[in-house]
Amino acid sequence: MTQKFTFDLQATDGQARTGVISTPRGDIRTPAFMPVGTAATVKAMLPESVAATGADILLGNTYHLMLRPTAERIDRLGGLHKFMNWDKPILTDSGGFQVMSLAGLRKMSEEGVKFSSHIDGSKHMLTPERSMEIQKLLGSDIVMCFDECPALPATDAEVSKSMQMSMRWAQRSRDAFGDRPGHALFGIQQGGVTQDLRAESAEKLREIGFDGYAVGGLAVGEGQEAMFGVLDYAPDMLPTDRPRYLMGVGKPDDIVGAVARGIDMMDCVLPSRSGRTGQLFTRNGVINIKNARHADDPRPLDEACTCPACSNYSRAYLHHVFRSQEMISGMLLTWHNLHYFQELMSDMRAAIAVGAFEAFQKKFHEDRAAGDIEPL
Repeated sequence: MTQKFTFDLQATDGQARTGVISTPRGDIRTPAFMPVGTAATVKAMLPESVAATGADILLGNTYHLMLRPTAERIDRLGGLHKFMNWDKPILTDSGGFQVMSLAGLRKMSEEGVKFSSHIDGSKHMLTPERSMEIQKLLGSDIVMCFDECPALPATDAEVSKSMQMSMRWAQRSRDAFGDRPGHALFGIQQGGVTQDLRAESAEKLREIGFDGYAVGGLAVGEGQEAMFGVLDYAPDMLPTDRPRYLMGVGKPDDIVGAVARGIDMMDCVLPSRSGRTGQLFTRNGVINIKNARHADDPRPLDEACTCPACSNYSRAYLHHVFRSQEMISGMLLTWHNLHYFQELMSDMRAAIAVGAFEAFQKKFHEDRAAGDIEPL
């Protein structure tokens, strides 16, 4: 059992990388996909089911947890891991992104962000120092700097101003985080889709020094082409010997494209949210279980998938429970999606390890282009 936070880069294939992040709570195999447990739960899943899909780490949400049940209460009850019955690593975001998306309910200054709770209207102040305090109370293994994520499109001047403030907040986050062996602090690169602003941000973060680095401010509506455009250079601006985390991504083809460009970690609500709304990810693309074509289909969603939904239930049954709004629907469909995402990560790790990532990518795109099996 390691007592430190370390990153061991084990193999590269082109820009793609595979390795292991070691933490006192266990190892995280990279590239890693982190299911999102916003309010101390991955919706519709038991923690042991999430672990069974192959997840090594979960993401918790500072903004939601500070409002309800509060970080102080979670701390009194033994910390987030104990509270939610998850003994593996947890990464917490800083709360910055959620607060920024409250447009009408927030007021920003150099100090931080004043905002009204979306739950009861109560007033709160989130600063770099308070964000570090909350994440410490939660007991998270990987803590994120408090930053501002500007909504795109924005002018270069707006993005630059925002990035500069995020870098000042990064220094304050670093100072407030202090020395916490076994816990990691990640800095967040900003700069929108402008290369020299990204370079300036990366340089500042390297000067401050972090345990890992995130590429922030993407997957906010700029489109895949623009995102990949940034990822063609942004990861290379960050230290090679530290994990690189792309925040809030995403769809399977976004994930594969990001890994191809040197990203080690990702998170997204997509697999769980899509599961609850009847959208399923498979090797052959996306299936909508609502569609009438599945009503009489005795076949599994994906015959090659070993998740409980595919192993034990027909498309007809999954269609029926979804249409009937039965609780088991969200449970089975979310489990399938999370299983698919973790299998995708596992396949990529294996391909990179043997230098076959290009062949993997080709097959991934071919399978998806083939589409779903013919209706009966």
